[in-house]
Amino acid sequence: MSEVTCDISVSVDGFAAGPNQTLEEPFGDGDVERVHRWMFEGREDNVSEVEAITAAGAFIMGRNMFSPGRGEWDLDWKGYWGEEPPYHAPVFVLTHHPREPVEMQGGTTYTFVTDGIESALEQARAAAGDRNVSIAGGAATVNQYVAAGLIDELRLHVAPILLGAGERVFEGVPNLALQSMAGRHTDLVTHLTCRFSR
Repeated sequence: MSEVTCDISVSVDGFAAGPNQTLEEPFGDGDVERVHRWMFEGREDNVSEVEAITAAGAFIMGRNMFSPGRGEWDLDWKGYWGEEPPYHAPVFVLTHHPREPVEMQGGTTYTFVTDGIESALEQARAAAGDRNVSIAGGAATVNQYVAAGLIDELRLHVAPILLGAGERVFEGVPNLALQSMAGRHTDLVTHLTCRFSR
């Protein structure tokens, strides 16, 4: 049976994004690019981790990860990733504002889900078939799925930087036990794979 995985990059103090996210600064204020640069600058040292992320059959993300807007949709906006996003699979975007699906090049279709995280997961599982579903982020979305006990495997990618403020993973999440499965270090990041003890 397929599993629900989650990959998220964080600072040592647990932030996935800085405060004040905008169109010009999608990761927010501060040196937040350092949290995520292992996927770009250090890609050759982190090939297996990048491949594990993109191997999912469907993805779920929050509205903040898809768009800088918070109210009604700018229908010209089709995500931060250009005409061919890296997902190459269905992506389910959690939102309070309905929108028709957006088909992109390379097999990515964004479907906008207004009826909660369980509905998004049900739709993503149906789309993924026997492949895994990945909770892509951001931090608030990850926190909702962790708190609901819906993630099987968590892959944290910890960058050696302290941000001090922003969007923190595990904020408001109840005390949960994790079992460490694997760890690996490169120049830009430490990869930690954990499973939740049920």
